[in-house]
Amino acid sequence: VQLQAFGGGSVQAGHSLRLSCATSEGTLSYYYMGWFRQVQGKEREFVAGISWPGTRKEYTNSVRGRFTISRDNVRHTVDLQMDSLKPDDTAIYYCAANRAAPVSTWVAFWGQGTLVTVSS
Repeated sequence: VQLQAFGGGSVQAGHSLRLSCATSEGTLSYYYMGWFRQVQGKEREFVAGISWPGTRKEYTNSVRGRFTISRDNVRHTVDLQMDSLKPDDTAIYYCAANRAAPVSTWVAFWGQGTLVTVSS
């Protein structure tokens, strides 16, 4: 599946951004979905994941309580609502998908990244 991520930008600390992931192939049905992020010089890290059809969600500790992942199974999109953003959240964010297991375990498909910059 081909994934496209939208919604990155530059904000001040404490503000919010919403990222969206969509597919050009029509459907994200039955896919585990999620978001990762990467800072230059560091490994890509898991941020949030959601099962099909959305009953289970998981988050890395540093974003739990501030970020919310959701999916719209009619529009075939997966969103990441990011609130109370911190400068440490600055990274390139990637959408990820997998049919067989949660994306926190491994990823079969990656979208292109979208840059999020949080200034203090």
